[in-house]
Amino acid sequence: MNKEFFDALECLANENGIPLDALVEKIEQGLMKAVRKEYPDCDDFLVEIRPDEQRFDVCVLRTVVDDEPIDLNEINIDEAKTIVPTCICGDRVPYKLDTAKFGRVAAQYAKQSIRHDVKEFEKEKLIAQYKDKVHDIISATVQKVEPATGNASLLVDKNEIYLYKTEQIPGEVLKEGDIVKIYVVGIMNPDRKPSVKISRTHKDLVKRLFELEVPEIYDGTVEIKSIAREAGSRSKIAVCSKDPNVDCVGACIGPKRSRIGKIVEELGGEKIDIIVYDEDPAVFIAKALAPAEVVRVEIAEGEERSCTVIVPPSQLSLAIGNKGQNAKLAARLTGYRIDIKPEETAAAE
Repeated sequence: MNKEFFDALECLANENGIPLDALVEKIEQGLMKAVRKEYPDCDDFLVEIRPDEQRFDVCVLRTVVDDEPIDLNEINIDEAKTIVPTCICGDRVPYKLDTAKFGRVAAQYAKQSIRHDVKEFEKEKLIAQYKDKVHDIISATVQKVEPATGNASLLVDKNEIYLYKTEQIPGEVLKEGDIVKIYVVGIMNPDRKPSVKISRTHKDLVKRLFELEVPEIYDGTVEIKSIAREAGSRSKIAVCSKDPNVDCVGACIGPKRSRIGKIVEELGGEKIDIIVYDEDPAVFIAKALAPAEVVRVEIAEGEERSCTVIVPPSQLSLAIGNKGQNAKLAARLTGYRIDIKPEETAAAE
């Protein structure tokens, strides 16, 4: 096999990020299948590709006999000695085959088999590379943005991953060369054609950003109890401190809003409300509706997890929020269905 073959082999390994010895093994296996297809009556073969020696051998292992061979599985001892001078009857010697005689069908079979095996290798490599990154955030570089769909192609560790428009923060405009934080949701279709699902709208992106920026959250002093998010608009995050000397809200905001400022910047100006978690659901719900003021919270009896929140008339629209956003986020944050009523209406009822 000529030098061009081995140059192409090395190029293929580099382009796909596959170790050369692993790629050689896959090609050997593919060619073995092709040889068996071309020589179905032969019992055993040897396929060897040695890039360091620039050598490529395809052999059928033939048994040495002292009479006329009955098929390609046997070889006369006189001919065998031209290959292995010290051989005796019963030995098996490698008889080289001309790869040019494999024919179009066998060559195509080898090509398909190699392509399949390389894809399997790439699949295994992708899963191995990202299985420890699932539910974490990583940095990625924007390679290109498709004008028609808005889908972005990101580069992560030499891998191209798609960030679909639906997983991008509403209103943000990604540009080629931008470095952004993405949340690895999971590996889709691991048994077939795996792909890495990433997102910038997932609520846990906010959680991971706080863990990066707030040392007290990273070391466990401050705990994130729950998060509710409307990507691109507003997030509410409930926190509590395990150390009475540590102010959980102050820790999250940071000196001169330095910590929360970095997170808001990463999220394209998304507003973030820091809520102090409380074991008392009524107190927690009242805090979750901030910045609105709450008169009282009436928790419904039973297991329905619902409540009625009474607010001053002047606070009604603030408690509900634009298009009901504040109330929805508070409900997601606390896990309660919230019915908001102005004080006068509640008194009349």
